[in-house]
Amino acid sequence: MLRSFCISGGILLLAGWISATQYTIAISQELLTAVDSASGVDSESEIQKIISDGLVLEAKRLWADGIGHYEDAVRVHPDNVSLRQRLVICRLHYDVQRRYQDASYVEAIDTLPASQALDVYAEVLASLETNYVERVNWSDVLRHGTASLEVALTEPLFVERLLSGASPEAVERFRQNVHLQIAERGTATRHDLRATAAFMANIARDEIGLSATAVVLELTTGALSALDTYSRFLTGSQMDETFSNIEGNFVGVGVELQPKGDRLNILSVIPGGPAEQAGVKSGEAITRVGNTTTKDNSPDYVADLLRGPEQSSVSISVVDVNGVERELSLQRRRVEVPCVDNVHLVDASTGVGYFRLTNFQRTTTRDVEKALWDLHRQGMKSLIIDVRGNPGGLLTAAVEVADRFIASGRIVTTRGRNSRENFDYSAHRPNTWTIPLAVLIDGDSASASEIFAGAIHDHRRGTLLGETSYGKGSVQGIFRMQSAKFGLCLTTAKFYSPSGQAISDHGVIPDVMVEPTHIAARPNESGELTLDTEDSILQKAIETVRGDARLSSRPR
Repeated sequence: MLRSFCISGGILLLAGWISATQYTIAISQELLTAVDSASGVDSESEIQKIISDGLVLEAKRLWADGIGHYEDAVRVHPDNVSLRQRLVICRLHYDVQRRYQDASYVEAIDTLPASQALDVYAEVLASLETNYVERVNWSDVLRHGTASLEVALTEPLFVERLLSGASPEAVERFRQNVHLQIAERGTATRHDLRATAAFMANIARDEIGLSATAVVLELTTGALSALDTYSRFLTGSQMDETFSNIEGNFVGVGVELQPKGDRLNILSVIPGGPAEQAGVKSGEAITRVGNTTTKDNSPDYVADLLRGPEQSSVSISVVDVNGVERELSLQRRRVEVPCVDNVHLVDASTGVGYFRLTNFQRTTTRDVEKALWDLHRQGMKSLIIDVRGNPGGLLTAAVEVADRFIASGRIVTTRGRNSRENFDYSAHRPNTWTIPLAVLIDGDSASASEIFAGAIHDHRRGTLLGETSYGKGSVQGIFRMQSAKFGLCLTTAKFYSPSGQAISDHGVIPDVMVEPTHIAARPNESGELTLDTEDSILQKAIETVRGDARLSSRPR
């Protein structure tokens, strides 16, 4: 099993479970008041309102919006089981939709023998037993897998694809009873779960004519929802995309997107990519890809359609900031994703340098080094590094960038259930940059960004400004399955800052809290790229480092 370590975005650890049958859209009034008794009257009322609003989204099958809604709520109420359960249900529905819109996954359903699917399931379970950060409860794994199957049986894409000729009454009867049919089966070991998966596949085939492969793969994908929101099953195309992101290149049109409402807002356009050459600009929005519109489909799904075979063409609709729509045909090409951008002196008179780190990938260390020397040649005497909105990436890249500024001492510590995951990463470079430093963070700075920011903070190497970071303190390993072209992104360890501070659920707290306006490198609500002077956090950072030229900007 081949593995590559990365840290990727996500939210909080999951807790608790109730059968999906008990958590359908037609939810009872009891759930609306099923909040923790210790919450207090005000908190209970607030949570009831959150769940009520969430159920409206669920009734409309707006699963992505539901996930965002419950994620925000869980961050405020991390101990509330009801909110976490609703989040799990939304994720299960969303994941089914994404899988059955994924050509590589649908092809696997059509071509993979049931015996091979069982081998994939067994391989995933073995990896959980060996590599997961905590000891796995096999009963929970089976319950979550069964719930995933129950949810799939309510999803139109799944039913239309696999059960078009089945009686709806028979499908619903099977869905209602499937968890009861396995209630007495053993769950002492992962081998028991494999046997139960084969048993369930046979029942589904006999009672409703459902593909045994589809059953087993639902149990496989659902099993991971028993763990945490960072661990997930990867289809063949998702695995390819994951490694492309690690390498810093992918086949596409070269835009950075943010789903918002019924459109895909363009946050940035990659220089030299197909989109830039066609005149697409930051602040515009995509509303159609091919024959699929963002109004009638999940924007995330529409965004996936921008990817495709290299040199193939894709038709899109782009709306500018004035609401004028135009049609474009772009050729997909391999695009190098810059992880360092907007490199410049924000105050040439006092030599204040600036660059933004968008993610941590294999090329990050090289690109940071180039940016540093470019700024040095321009007369840099102090530096601002912006990791706002940076969702993370490779742990090793974050360590290497921190090592450019920290002369000695620990950078980050990882601890897992398996002793092989226990590492102490320390600074070791003989030459470091000693210039005055400020680091900008916000609530979307996560994972590897928090490793970097936490190390700078704990070593008092620079000043952190902005907002408290996201609070994702876990490490994921990427595992390639041997049984078929699938992958597994699995949480293998948690990480801690040099002072021993756990990042999970806490984040990194800045030295100077600043209310944000806009990130200068991103378009504002009018679609315009904001000036440095309109960026409150950046302006405060400039004031912090300006004029402090006591240390040379050149490595010593």
